[in-house]
Amino acid sequence: MPNSFCVDKILLLRSNLKQLIMKKFFVAIVALIGLGSLQAQNVKYGLKGGLNVANLNVDEAGFPSTSSIVNFHIGGYAEIMINKKFAFQPELLYSAQGAKFDFIYDDGAGNLYDTENTFKLSYINIPLMFKYYPESKFFLEAGPQIGFMTAAKLKVKVIGYGSDTQNIDEGFKDLDFGFNLGAGYNISKHAVINVRYNLGLSNIGENAEGENGKVFNRVLSVSLGCNF
Repeated sequence: MPNSFCVDKILLLRSNLKQLIMKKFFVAIVALIGLGSLQAQNVKYGLKGGLNVANLNVDEAGFPSTSSIVNFHIGGYAEIMINKKFAFQPELLYSAQGAKFDFIYDDGAGNLYDTENTFKLSYINIPLMFKYYPESKFFLEAGPQIGFMTAAKLKVKVIGYGSDTQNIDEGFKDLDFGFNLGAGYNISKHAVINVRYNLGLSNIGENAEGENGKVFNRVLSVSLGCNF
């Protein structure tokens, strides 16, 4: 009982800390948008959504190679024009990410089972993008991103026997830091298409004692935005 109580307390503190950090970032984003509204000549608000081609770079000896999965993202943004060439765009996105890998399981009794495994990771991401317009419609962008993991699941499909999905939250860290590079084109006054690559820079794997593996997010996204 004492051990269970301690674990519950640690998980509660971890959850409270994540919520506190998220609240501080949301307040900062709102403040930046408000400041931009006061100082910028032109502020555009919008919604965006699209596809993720997500993978995980797993640096751990003996771990099978991973491959990409296709998922989605959706959220909102504010484009704050600094001048005719430069803009700042904070965003708030829900992003479904992860990866998949194949593995042959040995039950120790001489039986081998082919399995298909999928990591399903859910994030609230906050990209802070700096945009450059070499001409009026086309733009390049770059900027940091912080992600708050909201769920982590592993779906295991044993070929010929069915599948099962498990919660694996404790195997991943709550926060992810990365850097984004991308480009886009304003199709019209109200529509914009955007291609972006997210390079995860922080190890999101939560290692047990004696383990030293590292896991990094990799996401290529294509989105369509609608300006208000």
